[in-house]
Amino acid sequence: MVSTRGRLDEADPTERSGSWEFGGTDSVVLYVHGLGADAESARDQAYTARLGLDAATGGAGDGDAGAESARPVIGYSWASNDDWGPAKETAEANAVPLADWLTAWADEDGRPVHLFAHSLGARVTGETLRELDERGRTGVLASASLFGGAIPNESAGTDGRYGSAIAALDAPLYNFHSRNDRVLGWVYRASDRTRAVGHGGLPDAATAPDGYADVEVTDLVADHYSYVEPGEGCLPRAVGRLGFE
Repeated sequence: MVSTRGRLDEADPTERSGSWEFGGTDSVVLYVHGLGADAESARDQAYTARLGLDAATGGAGDGDAGAESARPVIGYSWASNDDWGPAKETAEANAVPLADWLTAWADEDGRPVHLFAHSLGARVTGETLRELDERGRTGVLASASLFGGAIPNESAGTDGRYGSAIAALDAPLYNFHSRNDRVLGWVYRASDRTRAVGHGGLPDAATAPDGYADVEVTDLVADHYSYVEPGEGCLPRAVGRLGFE
């Protein structure tokens, strides 16, 4: 795990925990959770993503916490267990520390990082891409994937808040969206008075930035919390696009 909980005001806001013995794996996944996750839930969600990836790729994960995963999943834990408004502000405040961590990883380790962002984690991701673009460090990711992204649908378009940063990214960005996602279709729409990119993808009037692709997974994802679940989410469809074996 990498965590910024209670550390955003520190000179080095990221703290590592858990095992970092990844063996000879050729790439890693960084999982960024969404709203309402405390530290324990953040760990659980990252582990669920690992099991989902193992199930989708035929890896070693079988529910045993000691089992070696075919592709390690690093959880990015941030203080999202707050009300909606403050949580959105905290998501934006995590852009700099996440960009710092990604650039440090690229410089010191170098193995490709595939970023998975769920729900409000899409806001963390979008702001981080803007920060990376400003630094000229657009090559630090192998891919970025949004699962049920809780950001305005127009924000990912060419003229939207994140459009230029998505286009500048030296990697593809996939937006996995489901119309069965009632949290985005009802709760998000009522609170932010806009449609979420994770519910229906880009609006018809928007132009997709270079490198951006909408991937509808309504046939696979039954609700907001199932995107990366083993056996019932959309990771089998995702891994093919990401080139995972």
